[in-house]
Amino acid sequence: MRILVVEDEQAIADFVEHGLRAEGYAVTCSRDGEQGELEALSGDYGLVLLDVLLPGKNGLDVLDTIRSQHPELPVIMLTARGETDHKVQGLDRGATDYVVKPFSLEELLARIRAHLRRPDQRQAAALEAGDIELDFRTREVKRAGVDVHLTAREFELLAYLMRHPNQVLSRNQILNAVWGYDYDPGTNVLEVYVGYLRKKLARNGDPAPIETVRSAGYRLVAPRG
Repeated sequence: MRILVVEDEQAIADFVEHGLRAEGYAVTCSRDGEQGELEALSGDYGLVLLDVLLPGKNGLDVLDTIRSQHPELPVIMLTARGETDHKVQGLDRGATDYVVKPFSLEELLARIRAHLRRPDQRQAAALEAGDIELDFRTREVKRAGVDVHLTAREFELLAYLMRHPNQVLSRNQILNAVWGYDYDPGTNVLEVYVGYLRKKLARNGDPAPIETVRSAGYRLVAPRG
């Protein structure tokens, strides 16, 4: 598996490169945004680690370009602690995940494994479950032909549910797949995002087909056939 690291801080880039190579990944490093963008578009990579503040071209702008041409490529953003605006912007613009500096190698590897163990992400450019349609290339979602506008995280959550129609998915399964790592068991972030999805997917007299299975998790109900 090839991973592209776009990071201008030499110490961080070396730390990440050595750690990834020790785990058996093939690694290419770019030191500025313009070079990193060209490499991401021309190379056959399984995942990109992308710093936000880069010389040459801002990481968020690089992300926009990657998403326009490789919408299914996992991109994990790297940002300094406290750059909340960058984190929000990145997630809304299609970042797969975020790692805040300083970070441990173990945390980074866990995030990478979480996103690379979803080979089905590359098998289909679009998903359909009942009257819900999701397109990875355009990042568009429709229900009964009507556009549904989702944030990046809502999109990923819906995509994961649609990949497993009529299957009960546990909270831990969903958090690992969509957020990329385990949250504190007491967090309600998943419940909040399920609420967002239900509200946006609901139609007059027709609620969103996302069921809560008590003490088990959630299920996207779709007609069989």
